[in-house]
This record gives sequence, structure tokens and C-alpha cells, in this order.
Amino acid sequence: MWDHEIRAMASTHAIIAASVFMATVLPAVLVPGFSVYGTHLLWLYSVSAAVTAVSVAVFWLLGITPPTKKHTLGYKLSRLVRSCLYFFLSCLFFHTVVVLYGAPLIESALETFSLAVLLTSLTTLRCLCVLGPNVQAWIRVFSRHGAMSVWDTCLQITVACTVVGAWVGAFPIPLDWDRPWQVWPVSCSLGAMIGYLTGLVAAPAWIHYHRKQLTYKCK
Repeated sequence: MWDHEIRAMASTHAIIAASVFMATVLPAVLVPGFSVYGTHLLWLYSVSAAVTAVSVAVFWLLGITPPTKKHTLGYKLSRLVRSCLYFFLSCLFFHTVVVLYGAPLIESALETFSLAVLLTSLTTLRCLCVLGPNVQAWIRVFSRHGAMSVWDTCLQITVACTVVGAWVGAFPIPLDWDRPWQVWPVSCSLGAMIGYLTGLVAAPAWIHYHRKQLTYKCK
């Protein structure tokens, strides 16, 4: 049971992980002086753009994105506008949360917002791809026993790993080690990316291991 979905999930995650690798390697080849530490914001936006473009394309091709009940152009445009609005609001939400957790309010505002864009690309975008611009479905998935498919379970794991990774990445910042990766927000964004990649590996592995015990309510 679920073998087809697990294989599709593993393939999707491999493609997304490859896009992260390419978004890191290609700028290093094409842009003089590029480095993850030295030009961190450039790397951050490169990875965010790659994950966004590849995720939207792959989930659409696999048919994971929930179908629209209406096929009119106006309705589809409305969904697209709402998705873009949710993406922007998620950036503001993550920016606010990061500031409340101690990030500078005015100083380094661009760096903080850039981290929020990365977190949105790794979490909210995936919710949009799997569930669409449906806040009620998002609340349902992240409530207890709310998953209704292996993709919902995968969403729970990848989002949790990403957020935990960003949180753990903040721990080294106040330490007096004077390392380049302690500059804000390098360690947090690297932690989020490591957590995200860990989630991409862990989700299909966990689902495969527990596939016989998985039961989902009917939608």
C-alpha cells in the first residue's frame, strides 16, 4: 500500500534537492566572488527561486496540486492571486516571528526579510502546492491526526524539519567564535535548508517504514 505514492514522493524530493544543489553550484561558476557566506543573500534568493520554480512545476506535473472545481479562467486567476497573496503574507508572518524571537527590528531588516522569504519558499509554498490556497485545509493538516494522505504526512514532516532547523541554527549566533557563518542570518538559513533537505529524505523513508500502519480518513 502507498508504494506508488512513496516512489513519486521520493522522485519529487530528489528533483527538488537537485535544484538546491544546482542553485548553489551554478552561481559559484557564473558569478565571480560568489560564496554561500560572502554573498549569502544572493545564494538565499537563488535557492528560494529554484525551490519555488521546481516545486510548482513538479507538483503540477504529478497532479498533486488539488484540482479546481471550476475551470473558468477567472477562477484560476483568482486562485493564482490568492496563492501569491498567501505567499507574501507568509513572508510578513515569518519576518514578524523572527523579529519577536530577537532579530534586529530595523538594522539588518533586509537580511531578516530574506530569511522569511526562504522559510516561506520551503514551507508555505509546499502547502500551496499540496493543498492549494485553502487555510482550512492547512489547519486541518497540522492539527492532531489531521493528515488524510501520504502527501499530508510528508507536508507535516518537511515543514517541521525546516522550522526546527531554522530554530536550531540560531543557537550559535551569540557565541563568541567569530566565524563567517555566525553573521545574521547565515546560520539560520543554513539550518533551515539542512532541516528541509533532511525532511525531504526523512518523509518518504518514515512513510515507507510505517506504510502498513498508515490509515487515513476519507476526505
